[in-house]
Amino acid sequence: MNNKFDALKDDDSGDHDQDNGSPKDSEKEKTEDEEKDQNTTKRKPVVPGAGEHPLQYNYTFWYSRRTPGRPASTQSYEQNIKQIGSFASVEQFWRFYSHMIRPGDLTGHSDFHLFKEGIKPMWEDDANKSGGKWIIRLRKGLASRCWENLILAMLGEQFMVGEEICGAVVSVRFQEDIISIWNKTASDQATTARIRDTLRRVLNLPPNTIMEYKTHTDSIKAWEDFHGLVNASGGR
Repeated sequence: MNNKFDALKDDDSGDHDQDNGSPKDSEKEKTEDEEKDQNTTKRKPVVPGAGEHPLQYNYTFWYSRRTPGRPASTQSYEQNIKQIGSFASVEQFWRFYSHMIRPGDLTGHSDFHLFKEGIKPMWEDDANKSGGKWIIRLRKGLASRCWENLILAMLGEQFMVGEEICGAVVSVRFQEDIISIWNKTASDQATTARIRDTLRRVLNLPPNTIMEYKTHTDSIKAWEDFHGLVNASGGR
């Protein structure tokens, strides 16, 4: 693990592994206030505080939840993604993270997204549209630890692929959980291979773990094909 995270984790993370429920009420209220601010004023870029340990990039936490089985349009999906907040330093990260529910304690069809500031967790975003993601399906009970290991590796620049990393997602589902890491250039096989190997190492995955790489172009096509079938059948 990156040294600056090791040095701060015990002091700043608090008892975050014991949190329960969905994102705390205070976080929800904060998110609502931030959304109002976004509509009225331009958000100021976050900067490290005095004496804090700056990250190489600024990042933003997002949260989304939807009703399963209900096809969503791109517009409704974008509206459903709620911005939790942005941070620029190790200390600012822990302030958010220590108050957030762990993925393993989420219910229903929920997602946490952690992306570089300015990149929306959507296939169509300019930074994402030519890229793809590594996908790992997890049995229940593993999501919280894998998510923490993944995002600490990402924030600590352990993937060593320059600006290729866009963000990471943990998706909580009824039968399984899914984590993924997104990169900018799907056609760069050397980079995607390095991301795969680093992901296997930081998550300590067994050798037989299935890892799938999917381009966002393929994801968009599959989504459009599915909605075409739904519309053609008159279903919802």
